[in-house]
Amino acid sequence: MAGRKLNPWVKIALELGPVLAFFIAFGRFKDSTVTLGGTTYGGFIVATAIFVPLIALSTLALWRLTGRLMPMQIATLVLVLVFGGLSVWFNDERFFKMKPTMIYLLFAGVLGWGLLRGKSYLALVMDEAMPLAHEGWMILTRRLALFFAGLAVLNEVIWRTMSDQAWVNFKTFGLTAAVFVFFLAQSSLFTRYAADEDRGGDAG
Repeated sequence: MAGRKLNPWVKIALELGPVLAFFIAFGRFKDSTVTLGGTTYGGFIVATAIFVPLIALSTLALWRLTGRLMPMQIATLVLVLVFGGLSVWFNDERFFKMKPTMIYLLFAGVLGWGLLRGKSYLALVMDEAMPLAHEGWMILTRRLALFFAGLAVLNEVIWRTMSDQAWVNFKTFGLTAAVFVFFLAQSSLFTRYAADEDRGGDAG
């Protein structure tokens, strides 16, 4: 069932707002410490503690405003709650830094499993917004599965070898830019297979 329409700017604010809040909070607290209950927390953990409830609230707001959530949004929320919560609970930033790796491996695995079964799970959630012929969906799904796997590897390399600031910059801006560039690079595929589908619908 189709969800209710939402102003695109409101949608962008709800989806990107928590990420930007994490970036701002990290910049504010990265050189500070906070002591609660006898435990000292660094700026990264403080920013994570701010981010986790914010993304929960933004996801709830999206659900209330649209009447639905995409499977990827639900999976992302669950992993944020789990890995973000573990980072705060154990005062260990590594859990949160591994979260993008887990998310992208999950997405790549789900899409790959569908491909092995001859199906595009991507089409199930995006067909209304971007109708393509079946072959187009299969090609896009293969590319996106490999792209997600690549992002998982890249995240591991960056958080294990670079500074906290470099990883925060990557998470805030790099991942968003990478997804944007990926879909922009698929423009010829969208045109080709949407056109093929249209011609098929006109034939008869």
